[in-house]
Amino acid sequence: MTAARTAAVTTRSAWHDVPRFQVRRFAAIAMAEAPALAEEILCEIQREYPHLPVVLDDSGEPMALVGIRRAIEVFVQHLEHSEGRPTVPPGVFQDFGRGEGRDGRSLDSLQAIYRMGVRLAWRRFADIGQRVEIPPPAMYELVDAGYEYLDGLVDQSVRGYAEAAARQAGERLRLQRRLMELLLAEHHRGDPAEALTERAARIGWPLPAKVAVGVLLRPAREAMAPAVGQGVLLDMEYEQPRMVVPEPDAAGRPELVYRALAGWSGAIGPPVPLTDAAKSLRWAEAAVRLMERGLLPSGEVLYCTEHTEALVLLQPEELIDDLALRCLAPLTHCGPTHGRRLAETLLAWLETRGGAPEVATRLGVHPQTVRYRLRQIRELWGDEIDDPDRRFELELVLRAQRLRGELGLTRERRAGVALPGRVGPAQTHDRGADVLAQGS
Repeated sequence: MTAARTAAVTTRSAWHDVPRFQVRRFAAIAMAEAPALAEEILCEIQREYPHLPVVLDDSGEPMALVGIRRAIEVFVQHLEHSEGRPTVPPGVFQDFGRGEGRDGRSLDSLQAIYRMGVRLAWRRFADIGQRVEIPPPAMYELVDAGYEYLDGLVDQSVRGYAEAAARQAGERLRLQRRLMELLLAEHHRGDPAEALTERAARIGWPLPAKVAVGVLLRPAREAMAPAVGQGVLLDMEYEQPRMVVPEPDAAGRPELVYRALAGWSGAIGPPVPLTDAAKSLRWAEAAVRLMERGLLPSGEVLYCTEHTEALVLLQPEELIDDLALRCLAPLTHCGPTHGRRLAETLLAWLETRGGAPEVATRLGVHPQTVRYRLRQIRELWGDEIDDPDRRFELELVLRAQRLRGELGLTRERRAGVALPGRVGPAQTHDRGADVLAQGS
């Protein structure tokens, strides 16, 4: 047998071999019984799935019944004419998918219902086939055609489901954006509590006692939104996306945020009461500006409360620079290199209030060198160096210069050794949060 004849035998349709008069009799009976079959299928569906809502069309007939009946009629018409694949009736089955999407259900139950309908329809068709003496091979072929038809119905529903899901997601994003706009507004007309409660309820967002606001830097122009979870509000419409983290100190929250923001950089402001969210945003924006200037670490999402000193001292640049001109005027005639060494020695002394050995250890120089520099410092500033207010101002401007990289780091700082009298990591976070929140 040639390959062509083998292919012809293989693809030969048993249904097409059924005499036309039998096919017409089968189709006529099936079409006449379609309304009763549709009723039977719908009754069985309602018995198995009593929670499904009954939606009526304009004529008061259940839409599900109309869809089932129409699907049966289209399939039977296809069997009678045997032209190509049956065309799935549009509209109704897409609506079924949209309904599942709107009600927050999956398509699993809908697909199970469709399979049930095909089984019930097959039983009726098998009975009709026996009555008109359709050969078994042709009836088996009819089963395959039925499940192929079922795939088309499912595709229509999936399309409707996806459409509903996209519409819901878009509506949620719109409502979430409106909530964030209100939450992050600097000024409110009257008490915003009622409006916040109403907008939060519309997206199912429980109002937290505290929030922290983040500002993100995109790793790439087309970067996908980070998977921060439903509890965290995220607005990707900004050039620098914003997010609101509820209860940022809750157990497990920092770890979840850290994992979600892998590959992103930016800053998260201090935890503040809900109505002060704009303050947290302001600090996060300030931190991002310093990151962009290279004055804070980049390439990660940092917490403002861990960089309180930099944010407090580097933000009011004009004021600090003006204070520096006045406070450090005695160094003007010392020359750049010697003036910087005296400034570093003065800062080490102000931070430790120790003697020459302690300052020398901090700077990594000989104690005698420190004694010489301290004598020069006293000659330059005179009795002012003993004034608490003047010492405070000097330490402010010198710390700011060190943060900018204008003063060298001490050997202890390079080695990561904790400095005397400094706040530890845990304390830094807590005290930093209070300083930033209250100083906004």
